[in-house]
Amino acid sequence: MTHPFVRLLDALYLACIWISGIALIVMCLVIPIGVVARYLFGFGAQWPEPIAILMMVVFTFFGAAAAYRAGAHIAVQMLTDRLPIPLRRGCAGFVHLAMLAASGFVVIWGFQLVQGMMGQTISELPWLPVGITYLALPLGSLVTAFFVLEHIVFGSQHARPVCTFDHEPGVAEEAI
Repeated sequence: MTHPFVRLLDALYLACIWISGIALIVMCLVIPIGVVARYLFGFGAQWPEPIAILMMVVFTFFGAAAAYRAGAHIAVQMLTDRLPIPLRRGCAGFVHLAMLAASGFVVIWGFQLVQGMMGQTISELPWLPVGITYLALPLGSLVTAFFVLEHIVFGSQHARPVCTFDHEPGVAEEAI
């Protein structure tokens, strides 16, 4: 049986996957709309570009959090693989602490950025405060910080069924 905090982070992980996926789909739909409007109908729609940029930021920060938990983030292991096991563990611990520090930095300064930009709007989307567009930075980094803390306290979760998608009935049998 898994710890309740880990189960909560399972739900948060799946939410990150869904948020990232929806942002990617919206981005992939909005960009062609702008291209079709410009080249087929002869007018340039102003809203597709800022929406696509916003979706890319959402995809990046929430997708990075999910990738960290799933162990799918970019890692250069050429040097660390050649170190003795105690030094490897020390390097891994340093990496997790550095990730925690970087996530904390983006959470703190990201929320300050969001607050500072709430009074401004995007010219193409006057109903949308700029601060809302930056909200993915601190929220995605906060989720990453939770996943880092989980990794430090409970160990890696990347081999669990929720991260490998083996938890769905019939998926393992179809893969064979």
